[in-house]
Amino acid sequence: MSDVRRLSNFISRTVSGPMWHGPALSDLLKDVSPSDAVARPIPTAHSIMEIVLHMAAWAEIAHARLGSTPIGEPTAAEEWPPVKGKSKANWQDALNRLYGSYRELSEDAANLDLKQLRRIIPGRDHSAQEMLHGIIEHGTYHGGQIALIKRALTAVAAARPTGEVAEH
Repeated sequence: MSDVRRLSNFISRTVSGPMWHGPALSDLLKDVSPSDAVARPIPTAHSIMEIVLHMAAWAEIAHARLGSTPIGEPTAAEEWPPVKGKSKANWQDALNRLYGSYRELSEDAANLDLKQLRRIIPGRDHSAQEMLHGIIEHGTYHGGQIALIKRALTAVAAARPTGEVAEH
């Protein structure tokens, strides 16, 4: 398998698996409800939906940076897109954005030749290959955060007196 096909495969596997270290993003997210997606069981941490939108945003930024036009630093709202609410539709939109952005980036990577993979990104000091590896690492890092938030959600639910309903 060529370097570009291997890299494309790794980007795709970050979402769909299998991953050697544990669950892929789709496995971590498949049982998250819209209420849990916006919950903050760790008050100083981002919600799962914020993290999902953030990962999607960076995959989209990487996609744009593969072009020939220099792309500047994202604004705070571009890097951490606002959550529009805890509806089922908003949660599904966030998931679709994540899965679509990683799929598109995986396809981008598969279509690069070795010269394009090794070229320095316009306006940056790193190659396309380094950036794409960074997206894989970024997704894996935030997958770990999502796993910890899910664990905290379970702990909060277990500590709640019987019959008490959580407000998210």
